[in-house]
Amino acid sequence: MATLTRPDTSERSAAPPPTVYAALAGVIAAGAALAAGELVAAAVPGARAPVTSIGAVVIDLAPPALKDAAVAVLGTADKPVLIASVVLVLAGVAAMTGVLAVRRWWTGVAGVVALGLVGVGAAIADAGAAGPGAVLPAVGATVAGIIALRLLIAPLTVKDAAAAGASRADASSAESTGVPDTGVDRRAFLGAAAAVGAVAVVAGAAGRWLTSRAAAISEYARAVLPQPDDPLPPAPAAASLDVEGISPLVTPNETFYRIDTALRVPTVSVDDWTLRITGMVDAPRELTIDDLLAYEIVEADVTLACVSNEVGGDLVGNARWRGVRLADVLADAGVRPQADQLVGRAVDGFTTGSPLDVVLDGRSSLIAVGMNGEPLPRAHGFPARLVVPGLYGYVSATKWLSELELTTFDAFDAYWIPRGWAERAPIKTQSRIDVPRPGATVVAGRVAVAGVAWAQTRGITRVEVQVDDGEWREARLADELSVDSWRQWVHTWDATPGDHTLRVRATDGDGRTQTADRVPPRPDGATGHHSVSVAVTEA
Repeated sequence: MATLTRPDTSERSAAPPPTVYAALAGVIAAGAALAAGELVAAAVPGARAPVTSIGAVVIDLAPPALKDAAVAVLGTADKPVLIASVVLVLAGVAAMTGVLAVRRWWTGVAGVVALGLVGVGAAIADAGAAGPGAVLPAVGATVAGIIALRLLIAPLTVKDAAAAGASRADASSAESTGVPDTGVDRRAFLGAAAAVGAVAVVAGAAGRWLTSRAAAISEYARAVLPQPDDPLPPAPAAASLDVEGISPLVTPNETFYRIDTALRVPTVSVDDWTLRITGMVDAPRELTIDDLLAYEIVEADVTLACVSNEVGGDLVGNARWRGVRLADVLADAGVRPQADQLVGRAVDGFTTGSPLDVVLDGRSSLIAVGMNGEPLPRAHGFPARLVVPGLYGYVSATKWLSELELTTFDAFDAYWIPRGWAERAPIKTQSRIDVPRPGATVVAGRVAVAGVAWAQTRGITRVEVQVDDGEWREARLADELSVDSWRQWVHTWDATPGDHTLRVRATDGDGRTQTADRVPPRPDGATGHHSVSVAVTEA
């Protein structure tokens, strides 16, 4: 009788390792690559980390409707979500690269190089990255990714007969224990993963610290807010209503809304910062921070609003700004009569375009260096930004200002114009109910309905509240802080049990009352009456 014998497998490699190990190797290697990119970006002037450049390009290429939806749904959380999305996509691709690398090393290398080329392309296309070293973070990330991947997949492959024999012995043991053989040296893999992961964490943290925190803290700590030549008096007590839940008259810096295209807050050195005045001027200039602060320092109470703000939204805030008059700086440059557009350019390449006649019509247009009694916060444009009352931010409020270019609307389109937004965007009269909150339950009786209304450069002269489909009843206004600031209001409602809808509308200083027609923000700002639904219970 023939004897059945088990084939000799001593010269064969072990079975391929589980996909989970290979995928994890790819993800950890990608983390090491991104950390290396952060570190290189911190060391190379003008360079940005690959994730930042990729995110910036995604913002530039994304369809306008998608950007609008992101701001509408996510508000000021749009940037963290975008970065997280980019990282998740990269992690997915990296996991597949790890699986390929274990099966065929050069295929994995090709995957890492392909990701690196994406980073290189993003660096070239990223307006915020400058100089010949802009691509170096992506190159460094690629090299680090290949090295890390090599270290991580080594324990996942068996290359010689001795290793194969050990694997066979392990398999015999597995038959008796019921634990399947995987061909993976778990101890070596976990050791490599821990080592690579630790190095990545340290490198990434160091890169971020060097890029932003260390430099930013030292720069901001050295900033001294100049004193105004003619300080504004403190806000009068009668300009604030004592209503719990109403928006404060002055929005604290830490809660002031932030909507812009910068994925990372730029770090700007005051010593190196300059403001160039270019284009259609008689005397192009370049101002240092000392040159700028040599002008008269003034203050202005101004409410800023984002054009993406929905009716009743929170992308609006009021602050006391300190800086120099934009008109004074432009006058010294000698603006030519043909110019009709002022382009503000940020250090990261973002641009706004303001109608020149509006900027120079006597309103409190500033190059601001201070906000609510503090040096301008980094997130809001340190060391200098534009503040133009009555214009939505996307056509006026350039942060991290680096250049003012005098040109024409025919010659240049600012960042948001080709993306479907209006060329000129005066702020529309708006009002908002802050209390009660939507969906709130209140007790029957006298209930305070309160909020804010704004119509920069025109002021608010009247606010009215409607309950269900009843008559419009006039609310009481707080004193006006400035014609450019929002104004608080309150109406005492005799609430009856049941479900009710509250609406508000405002009338501005030109006698125009908000329209009830509800339109979305695109292309030049939302309109409509803000309403909230509340439930009233028995006392």
